[in-house]
Amino acid sequence: MKIKISNQKIFKFCIIFISIFLLIFIVMALTINNTPILQTVPKVDLKKYSGKWYEIASYPQRFEKGCYCTTAEYTISEKGYVIVENSCNKDSVNGRLSSIKGKAFVEENSGNAKLKVQFFWPFKGKYWIIDLAEDYSYAVVSHPNKKYLWILSRTPKMDDTVYQKIISRLNEKGFDLTKIQITKQL
Repeated sequence: MKIKISNQKIFKFCIIFISIFLLIFIVMALTINNTPILQTVPKVDLKKYSGKWYEIASYPQRFEKGCYCTTAEYTISEKGYVIVENSCNKDSVNGRLSSIKGKAFVEENSGNAKLKVQFFWPFKGKYWIIDLAEDYSYAVVSHPNKKYLWILSRTPKMDDTVYQKIISRLNEKGFDLTKIQITKQL
């Protein structure tokens, strides 16, 4: 006795099988990454945020290779965007000064905590302020993918207690603390 299976039944079976497989795959993908979604601070006063910041620590980036005494200076332009000037001494604390200028644009409805920074047109990078002292004495900046991280201070040195509290909050937010490197400052 031969069992007849039509092409239509085979097609329906394949569609159901693929749908179930994709559903299982999506559920697994969503549950594997249990790190919390990155949140920014609720509001940033850009006038208070403006000025000079010293990089205390960061995730090493290609574009900062060989940098010491790294700083960032933010100035609000007459046109409403933020002028960004990043500087560092190359290859040693007494090395040649290297700097780059860019623009930062506030994302709407972000409380000024999400910016898009542009050093080379047309490319823009996400700059999210994820931790900020009430008195604007320190800030922590990242990207939603958590591949970038900067701990900034208004002074070249940061109190170790403050630094350790920041590190603890970064750990809670799912950052890989083993990647953080202290920036040498004078």
